[in-house]
Amino acid sequence: MTAPSLQLQHEAGRAVTISAGSGVLLHYVYAPATPAQEAPRPYAHPVNSLAGDTLSGFRPNDHPWHHGLSLTFTSVGGVNFWGGPTYLPADGYRWRDDHGEQRHRAWLELAPARLRHTLDWRAAKTGETLLTETRELAIAVAPDGWTLDWRSRLVNATGRVLPFGHYESAGLAGSHYSGLQFRGARALLDEHGDDTIRVCAEGGREGEAAVHGAPARWMEWHAQSDETLRRAVIRFENPGGPLPWFVRRRYPLAAFSLRREHGPELAPGAALDLNHRLTFRHP
Repeated sequence: MTAPSLQLQHEAGRAVTISAGSGVLLHYVYAPATPAQEAPRPYAHPVNSLAGDTLSGFRPNDHPWHHGLSLTFTSVGGVNFWGGPTYLPADGYRWRDDHGEQRHRAWLELAPARLRHTLDWRAAKTGETLLTETRELAIAVAPDGWTLDWRSRLVNATGRVLPFGHYESAGLAGSHYSGLQFRGARALLDEHGDDTIRVCAEGGREGEAAVHGAPARWMEWHAQSDETLRRAVIRFENPGGPLPWFVRRRYPLAAFSLRREHGPELAPGAALDLNHRLTFRHP
């Protein structure tokens, strides 16, 4: 069996759709119309298997600021690029006027196997640009699935040090969700008594409790779709080394968290490079 060829459709000023053969792999919305309190940012949804099952979730009622596959940070210099209420030790989660937004600036490459563009990360309240980003999404198809490599270079555009925070470092144990996040379709990890539906990670780790927060180079979801009942394996991988994964099964969420205790600090003009891989295949 040979892999299907890739095609690109561009809805100018809004979105790009990548297809393989007759089926959509992902719909990448680079100029979103999501609410300001959800920290508007480019996102991929739907993200589909090669067989056509939708694997991603978008604006679920439990967390409407979860937007398919998107790059987020809970806090950059005190600005909430994750969306939703902000947690502070003094008074917990509250809705605050502190959200950020990511704005597409220009396309550098627009091809079926590679999307490259530049973005500005702005504080919505002041309009200040905190980060500039060059982002690349590279897509490769095989007979049994496909791979997405997400690479981002984030540069501090301010004249001050920018701390990258999350709520674990603010004292909320286990809440290091930040970075590239994938919100899955709601039923993907509903095991309904089937122990082949599971979360696992490098080092023989099995189950959410064992994988969550533990350093590993990769994590996998062994999942099943509703309606079609087709199986899928989603592998989240950080080629550069172990990450302390954030994972939730009840509302399927995976986040490529950079660190568990404290996020990095970025000096003026310094760059943060991310290199992540997602593979969607049929077992």
